[in-house]
Amino acid sequence: MYTGEHGSYSGNGYVYQFRGSLSEMKNDLNQLHQFEWINEKTRAIIIQLTLYNSNTKLFTSVTFLSEFLSSTAIISTARFEPLNFYLFSSLLQLVLMIIYMGFTLYFMYIEIRLLIKLKQKYFSQFWSLIQLSIIGCSWASVAIYIWRFKESIRIRKLFSEKNVYINFQLIVYINDILTYLFGFCCFFGLIKFVHLSRINHRSYLFLRTLAYAKRRFILFTMIFSLIYLSFICLFYLLFVSKIFSCSTLLHTMQMLFKIILMKFDTIELFEADAVLGPIVLTLFIFTVVFMCLNMFVAIINDSFRQAKDEKLDDDHMISYMFDRFLCWTRKVDSDMKMK
Repeated sequence: MYTGEHGSYSGNGYVYQFRGSLSEMKNDLNQLHQFEWINEKTRAIIIQLTLYNSNTKLFTSVTFLSEFLSSTAIISTARFEPLNFYLFSSLLQLVLMIIYMGFTLYFMYIEIRLLIKLKQKYFSQFWSLIQLSIIGCSWASVAIYIWRFKESIRIRKLFSEKNVYINFQLIVYINDILTYLFGFCCFFGLIKFVHLSRINHRSYLFLRTLAYAKRRFILFTMIFSLIYLSFICLFYLLFVSKIFSCSTLLHTMQMLFKIILMKFDTIELFEADAVLGPIVLTLFIFTVVFMCLNMFVAIINDSFRQAKDEKLDDDHMISYMFDRFLCWTRKVDSDMKMK
């Protein structure tokens, strides 16, 4: 199955493989044209090819898609997916992966001990869920990595056969999943790093600011979501048949987000409707950009002021290290007594 801009297409269509020289391919195209291989019932044409760069040892899966819409329009898109089948590109990558998995095993040991100690209360803690997410994404990445390695072995065996097209669609899908898991690992890891850096004075001030603003952030998110959703419905219903950016609710959401970032060309709205376009755009900018964002900044400033007024210990890092040392020494003493 392949998903395009306007629909999803299964693999149940007609397949033709181009082989031989360029002149032979042109003759094949003429023959397909005579047989009316493309007619009024055609909904999509997918052209797939594979490239290999021997200098960089990099494969590239290329997919061209032409969608035939009911309005007689033809929408063409292209996708290029570079792939590297080598397990490790350098010795440093292997060493870093071993270190990372060593830390993962160490944190698993800590979290298992906390789970046994806290039981059901363990799942009610936010940082415990973050740690579980890191561990889960890490081991899922290892599993997907092994799956990709096995798929690369299967593809290498196909190279020994001549005149056989190698479809990289499955391994591209696997590579996308692996990339997503890497992204989640980095995301949860950075959040964990913020928690670990709480021993720093400024980082602790940042965490205290978020703690003070937590309840107001929840209320602000609810209000902002309702306002944003109402504008999505408004723009979608007004310009669904006039602007491609409002053809779907998802595209409309993306368009409004670009307007917030001031990266959207507003000429399309003015050309779609000379009266309603400027009115709804001005209403959106005044309500969302000015009122809601200023409210968000005000919540941050007020929470920062409250956190700054607290009497923070300048030797927070030293006291934290001293407390951890005391906990470790008490644990060693208790173990010696048990022995």
